[in-house]
Amino acid sequence: MRAPALYTAAGSLLLTTLAAAPAGGAPAAPGTAELHGTAIAAARAGTAGVRFGACPAVEDLPDSVQCGTVSVPLDYARPDGRQIKLTVSRVRATHKDAHNSKRRVPRQGALVHNPGGPGASGMYFPLVGALPEWKGLAAAYDLVGYAPRGVGRSAPLSCTDPKQYLKAPTQTPTHPSLSYKKERIAQAKAYARGCAKRAGASLRYYTSLNNARDLDVLRAALGERKLTFVGASYGTYFGALYAALFPSHVRRMVFDAAVNPEPEQIWYRNNLDQSAAFEERWADFREWIAGHDDVYGLGDTAEEVLRSYEKAAAQLAAEPAGGKVGPGELQGAFLSAGYYDDFWPHRAQALSAYLKGDPKPLIQQAGPHQEAAQEAENGNAVYTAVECNDAPWPTDWKVWDRDNTRLARVAPFETWDNVWMNLPCAYWLAPRQRALDVRTGPGELAPTLILAAERDAAAPYAGALELHRRLSGSVLVTERDAGTHGIAGGPNPCVNGYLNAYLLEGRLPVRRAACAPHPEPTPKSKSKSKTKGSSRKAAVAPAG
Repeated sequence: MRAPALYTAAGSLLLTTLAAAPAGGAPAAPGTAELHGTAIAAARAGTAGVRFGACPAVEDLPDSVQCGTVSVPLDYARPDGRQIKLTVSRVRATHKDAHNSKRRVPRQGALVHNPGGPGASGMYFPLVGALPEWKGLAAAYDLVGYAPRGVGRSAPLSCTDPKQYLKAPTQTPTHPSLSYKKERIAQAKAYARGCAKRAGASLRYYTSLNNARDLDVLRAALGERKLTFVGASYGTYFGALYAALFPSHVRRMVFDAAVNPEPEQIWYRNNLDQSAAFEERWADFREWIAGHDDVYGLGDTAEEVLRSYEKAAAQLAAEPAGGKVGPGELQGAFLSAGYYDDFWPHRAQALSAYLKGDPKPLIQQAGPHQEAAQEAENGNAVYTAVECNDAPWPTDWKVWDRDNTRLARVAPFETWDNVWMNLPCAYWLAPRQRALDVRTGPGELAPTLILAAERDAAAPYAGALELHRRLSGSVLVTERDAGTHGIAGGPNPCVNGYLNAYLLEGRLPVRRAACAPHPEPTPKSKSKSKTKGSSRKAAVAPAG
């Protein structure tokens, strides 16, 4: 999962940071040198600005979007040392009032967005201005996206050969054998070594704290005295870091699908909680499928749907679909449905078709796409580096094995795959930080808005409650009995009403508010189903 910790609003350290470096390196946690370095970098960026122009072809963005770069120090303790460039995208405010064509909407500045990850790019974000739910915000704000350090063309990070990254088909045993565990341990060690070899000494600087500092430099480069920011999923974590590090620089901040910032949760325990939550969301999905047995024929109870899924997994283990979709690819496709319920009709239809003898929809939805291998490997490398650098992890395999064996008894769907994704952190070769306390006191920070779906699996609801408790003056808006991961600008008009009132007018409820859930997706038969992964726009879907 995602997230490190922090400072108080005044900028002084709340906790003295301690090194947890397995390789005997110097402490990686921040101090006054990094704060001073950020101020220097921001001042330079404010003078230089961003020279926006046509986007390079590699970004695959339309002419309506402009691109530029912002230079930031690799190491904020050495602001005059090596600089790296972050890529930035922008669409200017339209000034168009959707309800009154004669009224010109005044510009309120830049709205910066991060979709999460770690490892996700926000370069496509400005495209959301064309969506009805975002037009009001697009009228008042320049919509600004960017690729965080390590992502895309922003000092890209890699840990292995992209050609070897998307190997398929793969297995995904619910209760792995001892020999399988040994195989995955060896792979995790090799991956950690690959990160260290390919990145060298720079590896240690890919952290959430540096992402927060980079955000302040970007703010200055955009000419903004104070930041207006929407962070989704992991973006809520380093957004919270930013709020505590630079409270006087915050104008308005939205935390969409908040991860738990409690220091002891970063990141090992957050991943355990995520695995448990996905089991509940997987049950929600199966119940929905069962409710539409007349369409899919996968069973009229959640248990019968599970048996249909397990039957497909067994068949794929014996004979991968198209030679490239095995149980691992099936699980990955259905895991994505735990993030977004608008995936549900397409995944259910693909499973139904496969069990009836047509594997094409499943191959299209679950099969690896080699043309995206480099992007996928890069995203995973950044994810791993940030989470491993951010905080100590258990270095004894017995701890991982004990905790996850217990958890898998009640939450088998995601538990072990989550382990294999994060296990390189047990063997990490760069220094680690200790998580700092995310907390602001009364009056230190402008009011902020937290959005959360009550049954979000990727960012369990307890995280939103914890962030709400820690950020004084924050307001929590909950979408009840819903589980979409990231709800800003989505299908719920109630949620969007609070979002727009806050970002456009600065209005917030007193402390908490709730919205009824958005409607469940409509089932689609094969003849009506889109074979794409989802109708949800990638530009707004959080990647946490």
